[in-house]
Amino acid sequence: MKQMIVHCEPKLTQMALLEEGKLVEFAAERSQNHSLVGSFYKGRVVNVLPGMQAAFVDIGHKKNAFLYVDDVLHPNLEKQPKEKPAIETLLRVGQEVVVQVMKEPLGGKGPRVTTHYSLPGRWAVYMPNADYVAVSKKVTKEHERSRLKMLGEEIRQAGEGIIMRTVSEEEQPEAITGDLALLREQWSLIQKRAETYTAPALLHRDLSIIQRFIRDVFDPYQDELKIDSPKEAREAEIFLEEIAHGKHLPVSVYEGQEHIFKSFGVQEQMERDFSRKVILESGGSIVWDQAEALTVVDVNTGKYTGGDSLEDTVTRTNLQAAEEIARLIRLRDIGGIIIVDFIDMEQERNRQEVVDKLEAGMSKDRTKSHVVGWTKLGLLELTRKKVRDDTAMLFTKPCDNCDGTGRINLIGIH
Repeated sequence: MKQMIVHCEPKLTQMALLEEGKLVEFAAERSQNHSLVGSFYKGRVVNVLPGMQAAFVDIGHKKNAFLYVDDVLHPNLEKQPKEKPAIETLLRVGQEVVVQVMKEPLGGKGPRVTTHYSLPGRWAVYMPNADYVAVSKKVTKEHERSRLKMLGEEIRQAGEGIIMRTVSEEEQPEAITGDLALLREQWSLIQKRAETYTAPALLHRDLSIIQRFIRDVFDPYQDELKIDSPKEAREAEIFLEEIAHGKHLPVSVYEGQEHIFKSFGVQEQMERDFSRKVILESGGSIVWDQAEALTVVDVNTGKYTGGDSLEDTVTRTNLQAAEEIARLIRLRDIGGIIIVDFIDMEQERNRQEVVDKLEAGMSKDRTKSHVVGWTKLGLLELTRKKVRDDTAMLFTKPCDNCDGTGRINLIGIH
């Protein structure tokens, strides 16, 4: 069972997701700084760069959006030419184009956009131009995969693409068909706006943070939703009515005097889980160091000496660390390259067991990740798709003294 704990302020909404009491996801959204990912814009091409096979598109934000050639070609790989055409044959300066944001602005870069449009619903993801049907890899039963694939082929129209989401497993065809009909209506409205709006213009914005989490990770039939704002709770109730047709647990309004995060143990977990050094239950520790595109995680035995042998002690510490690292990567929303320096193990089967434990933990993550394997130096390398700034950035800022290096700058100090 999951618990979704929501704290609302006039200009800020914070959401914590607990699984069996453990904090696994956290997100925050300011009212004046709505997430761009998933939003549609009518933009104008302002620059075409043949050397980069990319273009910059003005969508009305401070930084122009980046559009790579692969995101202009047909979304179905089989429909693409064997050799990529030059970007200047596909786009020209001044051309208006409908794009969807796939990555938030990161650092000094503008948002990354695509013309491979997708609209996520409760049961399915609708892709108006993809021309194929896919089923979530997390649906493992072969007969259910076949059923969903056949259903997708039956209900899609020519040229459309559909991805059956994990929650569509064992779901009735009527619910999935109804979901698809709503998504088609959304796409039709986006197209109508694109015909009349002048670029740059926002055509469609994705749901609020609460609605997105309800749609993507919340099971309305068994999970708990607690909100400390009666207004937001009512809006969540209305949204649940739309997607669950009244068959859901009621939304609870938290009225306690203590802060909702403190009451449900979120605050305590956040203070621990967002620290540079995280202590494991066994006494071992995990130390995090982060650059813009690379995160290094160091595992130490610390005070733990409880195994029958050194190899046993090290393996047990590494297994516990692997499980915790998977959870914390998801919680911190870390993207890019991640290098884990586990404690050296002698036996290959123990090394493989650690990889299996990490992969099992990462499989619960909604963001695409890949465990690459052990490097020649004995480090474990993995990658995770970077969509937005890491969650830790919400609570930290560069040190004024050291300019973000993590060390006190002694230049000019006497």
